[in-house]
Amino acid sequence: MAAEDQKRAAAGAAVAEVADGMVVGLGTGSTAAFAIEALGRRVRDGLAITAVATSERTAAAAAAAGIRVIDMGEVAALDLAIDGVDEIDPWCHAIKGAGGAMLREKVIAAAARRMVAIADASKPVEQLGARPVPLEVLPLARAFVARAIAELGGAAVLRTDAAGAPIATDGGNPILDASFGPIEDAAALAAALSAVPGILGHGLFVSEIDAVYVAGTSGVECRTRKLPSRNEHAS
Repeated sequence: MAAEDQKRAAAGAAVAEVADGMVVGLGTGSTAAFAIEALGRRVRDGLAITAVATSERTAAAAAAAGIRVIDMGEVAALDLAIDGVDEIDPWCHAIKGAGGAMLREKVIAAAARRMVAIADASKPVEQLGARPVPLEVLPLARAFVARAIAELGGAAVLRTDAAGAPIATDGGNPILDASFGPIEDAAALAAALSAVPGILGHGLFVSEIDAVYVAGTSGVECRTRKLPSRNEHAS
């Protein structure tokens, strides 16, 4: 099964969790786009749901698919969030943000009673760190944050386009991609990043993801967290 077919299969399995009346968070990126496509088909078949989007690009794609999209600023909690990952380990710790929406993605993931990731067979890893951790930063803190990353043992690079211009998030902020090599303790690194003034959000997800649908040559497998869900108290 080709990578694109794997993404489509994983997205379809995740979208099967959506039920009438749900408020659903939709992620950003190539894999999440397949979830929007699958959810749009279900909506056209009569499914009644409302969605919030992690990016302007996702909001536009969802609306074009016939999905009703509302402002996340008006929503305190979601029933389900569906999003892709850049890397994910056996504990459902993940690196996200290649699409530049990691802060909004984290808000929506944290607000969701259940968060499911979708991935092709290339995304599961035994240890995070082959991919950089994206950081959304205040413009005035860019150099300071880069220094703080170096003190944490990493190296931060400003994300730019093909012409060399800085790429901004939907919030208008620059992105630093911070490489740390193999990440021994994802929770400790996440806490350290969250403590740096000027980092508005980072793409290291350690407690938000409850399960991941992984598609490979033999089909789709749902892998749940090795630890209890952070949302066991929600009902």
